[in-house]
Amino acid sequence: MSTIDVIETRVRGFIEDIQHPKQKRKMNINDLELQLRKLTDDYFEMDGYSLFYQAIQGLEEEGRLTPIQNHQYNAKTPALPLFYWVNIKAQEVKWDRLEMMKLSDVFDFSYYERHPEWQTKEEWERIEKVYAFLKSSGERENVSIEERSLELFGHEKFLIDGDEFPEGKGFLARIGITQDELKMMHYGEPFVFWLKQGKEIKDVQRVLIVENLSFFHTSIKLLEMDGLDYEPELIIYGEGTKIEESFAFFFQMFPQKNYLFYYAGDLDAAGYGILKRLIDKYSDCCIQPALKIYRKMLQCLEQSNEQKLGQTQNLNEVLQSRDAFFQWFTEEEKELLQQLWQENKRIPQEVLTIETWRNWM
Repeated sequence: MSTIDVIETRVRGFIEDIQHPKQKRKMNINDLELQLRKLTDDYFEMDGYSLFYQAIQGLEEEGRLTPIQNHQYNAKTPALPLFYWVNIKAQEVKWDRLEMMKLSDVFDFSYYERHPEWQTKEEWERIEKVYAFLKSSGERENVSIEERSLELFGHEKFLIDGDEFPEGKGFLARIGITQDELKMMHYGEPFVFWLKQGKEIKDVQRVLIVENLSFFHTSIKLLEMDGLDYEPELIIYGEGTKIEESFAFFFQMFPQKNYLFYYAGDLDAAGYGILKRLIDKYSDCCIQPALKIYRKMLQCLEQSNEQKLGQTQNLNEVLQSRDAFFQWFTEEEKELLQQLWQENKRIPQEVLTIETWRNWM
């Protein structure tokens, strides 16, 4: 038996030993590797961790393991999540082919042919419920994902919580059904906004999105004083990264037309990332950095402080966001931004106060 087979066989054996037929179990990946090392004398000589990593990836693809995404990792390269769910042991239940043929006018069962471990009683019951729904879907209304998930599967988080319901993750892909077919949608989360006095919703053309609460209130004061750059009719409190999901709610509230969106956040990696993801995700909208506001922040270099990059951040994505942001500025301004970055410094949006703004009015 090759070294690859030895490692994979032992890892699979461990998982089969702890799989339960009725409930999933939580597992620490470091504990599992430690047990493997104890049983394998030449573990390090054969580059055992690389083989261990491949075995875990394979079990994950088969649906036997589900990573718990809590931003904890095993401190190895390549990294693995520190905790996994060991999923319920696949029952020796194979579906009736005649019953599958009856439902094949709606479902593509090819995935289940390739992965018979998913041919469980519970999965079939879910498919039957979806089939019954689709037969009457023409009479149904659009609802939220949570509402439809509760109706069909008994829990509002079944289709959205991969940790609590690992079997729900990828269910629609397995049966080849879209969210639209189930008449469910992801509703944008409401956000806090301020409409300029004397303006109506139909008057909104320019929208300023600000990352932080302090500057949101400062912006309101400046707007009422007619002293805010871009003279927006509407200011949105982005609330950090929350705006990336809640932004979709904008179009449920405001008429469909062309808007000019200006974004102003902290001069740091997190702020650059939020802006790039907004631009990428909502490419049909005109979203750009509020350069006039950022230029005022650059005049407050003496108030810069230490930038801390999260350990779980993808460095390549961070650098792409930074470079995309820097491209909006002049060469002289880029030098200042590069200086901040090289010194691991950032400028928080809170440098912009009513008092500092007076220097530019």
